[in-house]
Amino acid sequence: MMSRRRIVVGAAGLGALILILILWRVFFAGGDEPALLTADVTRGDIEQTVEATGTLEPKEMVSVGAQVSGRLETLNVEVGQVVRKGELIAQIDAQTQTNTLRTAQAELANMQAQRASQQATLAKAELSFRRQQAMVPGEATSMADFEAAEADLKSARAQLAVIDTQIQQARVGVNTAEINLGYTRIVAPMDGVVVAVVTKQGQTVNANQSAPTIVILAQLDVMQVKAEISEADVIKVDAGLPVYFTILGDADHRYNASLLQVEPAPESIVDEVNSTSSSSSSSSTAIYYNALFEVPNTDGKLRALMTAQVSIVLARKKNVLLIPSSALGAKAKDGTYSVRVMGAGGRMEQRQIRIGINNNVSAEVLSGLKSGEKVVVGQATEATASSNSGGRMGPPPF
Repeated sequence: MMSRRRIVVGAAGLGALILILILWRVFFAGGDEPALLTADVTRGDIEQTVEATGTLEPKEMVSVGAQVSGRLETLNVEVGQVVRKGELIAQIDAQTQTNTLRTAQAELANMQAQRASQQATLAKAELSFRRQQAMVPGEATSMADFEAAEADLKSARAQLAVIDTQIQQARVGVNTAEINLGYTRIVAPMDGVVVAVVTKQGQTVNANQSAPTIVILAQLDVMQVKAEISEADVIKVDAGLPVYFTILGDADHRYNASLLQVEPAPESIVDEVNSTSSSSSSSSTAIYYNALFEVPNTDGKLRALMTAQVSIVLARKKNVLLIPSSALGAKAKDGTYSVRVMGAGGRMEQRQIRIGINNNVSAEVLSGLKSGEKVVVGQATEATASSNSGGRMGPPPF
């Protein structure tokens, strides 16, 4: 009987324990505080930047065109070729310009011959006038003959002046024809590299309306980067700030430079001026301002129209206390921020700190924290709760 009673009592006790565990699970376990993620207060470098997308362009780029019409007889360059200033690039058929020059030269020669003839006429008129003038005192001639000789002299002089003017016009015509003949020789206006050939050999060009482009020359030893900065960021940017960029083909290499200028108006201002509905277009279109800087290209890796991922450095500090920006709480009126600090034994405390640079990833700590302390950055998920260095917060299990 005693054995049976002990068994009954033991079974009842075990049942009660099981019931207590079930009740705890139901009413208490679900109320555990969520696990928290923490991060160490560390030392490191931080910078605040404005990010932009830019385009690489040659510092100097010239479209070499034709100023006269005609067939392109020879093309002496190809894409990628290095040329020097004054070097012959192409030759346009010069027959028309040559004939025009010969016609102008013949016209000049004709005017010069007429001038020689008119000079003889003037000399004859001067002799006749002097004879009449000498005979007037002795009344050996009539006043009518004297006045006629004087009029002939004036007419001869005027005619010579007209011919002199025509000679000047003819000389201008010869000079213009010589220039146009020289335009049939397309020469390089500067040292550079041929980056594009627009007109092919044998093609006819027409310069009556606009100068057709033959080739495009560029100087590639220095590249200019034109970065588009949004209107929200442009007020933070000034000339002289350090800047760096990477290209898509070599994201690990940074090119460093200094910002030269920020253009005062966006490129779209031209469209705005020409548009009849500028007010409606400006309200729906994003506004970007061009920031310009230059970078050496001695190895030739940088090419025209490459895309550059640009970072303009607004502030930069080295070896300072850092915490994740996600650890920052509300900003107080005195400029401090609240953070939750995890102490020994999982004890958490609220603390006010002052920060410096904040790039939305990391924040510089000016005061309120020490290196090695832990700050709470958020709640852990089920996957990260087991690895959380701060441990779980809540009632311990039975």
